Amino acid sequence: MKGILGRKIGMTQVFTEEGKLIPVTVVEVEPNVVSQIKTVEKDGYDAIQLATGTTREKLSNKPKMGHLKKANTEPKRFLKEIRGVNVSDYTLGQVLKAEDVFVSGEAVDVTGTSKGKGFQGAIKRWNQSRGPMGHGSQYHRGVGSLGTMLPMHVIKGKKMPGHMGNVQTTIQNLEIVSVDTENNVILIKGNIPGPKKSFVMIREAVKGANKNDEYKLVSYVEEAPESKEVVQEETAPVEESVEEAVQEVEETVEEKAEETEEAAEEVKEETTEEKPAE
Repeated sequence: MKGILGRKIGMTQVFTEEGKLIPVTVVEVEPNVVSQIKTVEKDGYDAIQLATGTTREKLSNKPKMGHLKKANTEPKRFLKEIRGVNVSDYTLGQVLKAEDVFVSGEAVDVTGTSKGKGFQGAIKRWNQSRGPMGHGSQYHRGVGSLGTMLPMHVIKGKKMPGHMGNVQTTIQNLEIVSVDTENNVILIKGNIPGPKKSFVMIREAVKGANKNDEYKLVSYVEEAPESKEVVQEETAPVEESVEEAVQEVEETVEEKAEETEEAAEEVKEETTEEKPAE
């Protein structure tokens, strides 16, 4: 088992070289610090505790700061345990990055806190059906029957209106599309629980899904010219052609001006000859 902590940024879409569109969720992965190592001999189980999300000391407390000082790190906001790992592969204070844990094509389970939707009715909360909307039915969006009369109370677990969302949720067998080392983000195929800027935990798939081939994504970043000389060589023919065109236009304008002057002089001569002598 392996895993890492990150922050959900939002959703977007990417394209493969074959022209396939893939909707992905962008997860920002800041460097994770191994803040604690638990063993069977000392704690009864094997696990590592990861910490991420650097915060100010003012927003932390003394117990948490004292705990993180053992790992020689700054105060962190998000701490989570990952069980079932080989603790011999980790050391206290070790820094983990996204490319150190996962690669493209791996199957993962993502755990987060779902969006809170407040107090909701049974139709939205449990996807129940409504009654007829005619005026005579007198039953539209009610809960309906709450059970039989025999126990004389509502049976525990009855689906009723109440608080919806804001619970820990895990989506299994999601696929990693890409691991961007430059921007420290992981692109996960599909959606994951939680609102934007919420912390999530990415772990190796429990059901052990097979690893898929890496995606060959299309990059839209334009390559910059190698040097200024290349740009000058490319623009030189264009500048020469523009100068030639300007010279041709100037020559034609001068020729037209001369023709108009000659025509005006001829008209003057004709008019002077036609005038009768007094």
